[in-house]
Amino acid sequence: MDYKIKEKNGQVVLENMESFELPHIFDCGQCFRWNKEADGSYTGVVKGRILNVKKQEDKIIFDQTSPEDFQSLWVDYFDLDRNYDEIKNKLKKDDLVMKKATDHGHGIRILNQDEWEVLLSFIISANRGIPLIKKSIEALCLRYGAFLGEYKGKSYYDFPKPEAMLNKSVEEIMQSHTGYRAKHIVDAAIIVAEKQIDIYRLKNLTTEEARIQLMRFGGIGPKVSDCVLFFSMKKTDAFPIDVWVKRVMEYFYLPEATNMKDIQKYAKEQFGEYCGFAQQYLFYYARELGIGKNS
Repeated sequence: MDYKIKEKNGQVVLENMESFELPHIFDCGQCFRWNKEADGSYTGVVKGRILNVKKQEDKIIFDQTSPEDFQSLWVDYFDLDRNYDEIKNKLKKDDLVMKKATDHGHGIRILNQDEWEVLLSFIISANRGIPLIKKSIEALCLRYGAFLGEYKGKSYYDFPKPEAMLNKSVEEIMQSHTGYRAKHIVDAAIIVAEKQIDIYRLKNLTTEEARIQLMRFGGIGPKVSDCVLFFSMKKTDAFPIDVWVKRVMEYFYLPEATNMKDIQKYAKEQFGEYCGFAQQYLFYYARELGIGKNS
């Protein structure tokens, strides 16, 4: 990506960032710890760091970081070395639906998130809307995450390590508004802390091999496993399908009542190695326009 980095008043500023849109990135369902501020900026916590991101014209201003941290953490996290224009051009070639979807969500970038955080967050996400998912995650962070400091008068906590939730009862985890998912959270903390499954090595496997390992966790089916694969392991051929995405695919591409396996097959044939990106563009486009909502 063609961007220029400047340091100004303790901030890192990127110029030439027309295709970097904060709502497209932070409100497209891929992350849950970024929140919009009154001035239109977003503040989040990533790997023990508090960051505020603001857009002014074609500039992106990163507050609470240094040029060194920017290069070592944020370039990869915001996927800044990937050419998204090239992806969009390939997806929309001979596909009018994808042309509309990529135009609508032109500023989406996929965040390269921590495997444990994504695993737990999407276990929590089952059958819930984003506000409730965020509420549960923040409650867990407050109870079990390390205090990081304050920013603009608000206290921030790190995402809890699996070890911090070891030996916690299901009833205690339920106090963080997790409902029936509490048992899956307790079990996942044990599996990861004891390295029964080393989730940080799964990215070295093929997509299918890693998916099989992820589905050994309670509360993780094909959709959640594909979210973990795409949002934290750079498996761009993963295509997460929930009820909404199923309806959207049927609305645009396939007959009603198409089964999940056939939708996956179609997506692989239609979008190839860019399946995950296609899913995000379609999800954001359809959700913003209410397509498939009442199907």
